[in-house]
Amino acid sequence: MKFRGRKVLVTGGAGQIGSHLVAALVTSGAEVSVADNLWRGKKSNLAPAGMPLIDLERCFHEVDLTDPLACAKVTEGCDLVYHLADVVAGINYVFGNQFSLFNSNLRIDANMLHAAIANRVPNYVYVGTACSYPAAKSVVGADGSTPKFKEDEVYPALPESSYGWSKLMGEYHAELAMNEGLLHLGLLRFHNVYGPHCELSPEKSQVIPSLIRKAERYPEEPFVVWGSGKQRRAFVYVSDIVDALLLVAERGLDKGVIQIGPDYSTSIRELAETIVKISGKPIRIDYDPTRREGDGDRAADWTKAREVLGWQPRVSLEEGLARTYEWCRTALAGGTDCP
Repeated sequence: MKFRGRKVLVTGGAGQIGSHLVAALVTSGAEVSVADNLWRGKKSNLAPAGMPLIDLERCFHEVDLTDPLACAKVTEGCDLVYHLADVVAGINYVFGNQFSLFNSNLRIDANMLHAAIANRVPNYVYVGTACSYPAAKSVVGADGSTPKFKEDEVYPALPESSYGWSKLMGEYHAELAMNEGLLHLGLLRFHNVYGPHCELSPEKSQVIPSLIRKAERYPEEPFVVWGSGKQRRAFVYVSDIVDALLLVAERGLDKGVIQIGPDYSTSIRELAETIVKISGKPIRIDYDPTRREGDGDRAADWTKAREVLGWQPRVSLEEGLARTYEWCRTALAGGTDCP
């Protein structure tokens, strides 16, 4: 798909992933609009160095996508919708708000899909999560190996959290529409995304920005790692995610689910130690085994991403963490992204 002149909507477009996608789409010549309720997203993400990427008066819609009328309005006249918006935050929030999170995500996904179909939007991209993989399989193997999931291994379904369930239901719902020829569909399933424009607040931040915030604020804020630190994740840098989002609209429509992430995982202990090293501070790392850890381990078999999209991860974890740390340091010093 050529983006020049296409009318593209990005839901959640003021968030971490969405704002980087908006920048790439604008560069590609698309006419971009954004729908975001600013719960975690920020308008400042759409105006790097004070220069707006889009006309914020005309093309930014601060709306609640649990409202079907809002979804109908923002999808009018679109050639392509990237549906990134959902309710998610750190592990404490996810497990502390399972009912409301599940309910909100089901409504958001259903409303957006129905609105796109009603408005005859021809192309639609839905983003799922590796949290939808079965919890019982997301563990270190008996031989110490990391499970490398293929796309179809999400079933039989038994995600650990309502977040994983909600995103899987959204995937299934969108696939039903594709199977009936109601729209052309791109389906991506992301592993753990990190990078600039991340949420830094204690209430909503996920593991990497949370640890960076603690490192920058140390010793005023203790550097506490939730759980044993042995839990592992496959981290993928936001620019690699944007590459996949652009490619799926060009090469991956109606090709089924394609997962995006590296084929190796990193322990949270390793992550914490790397962040401490980058900080240059003499930080003592404390572990709190009373806190939730989430799934034990998982990574991506990204064969399908390579074969269908021509995608591969390009940014190493070490490089990505250094970039993210520098962005977070600046954001924290400015005092605008974190209370």
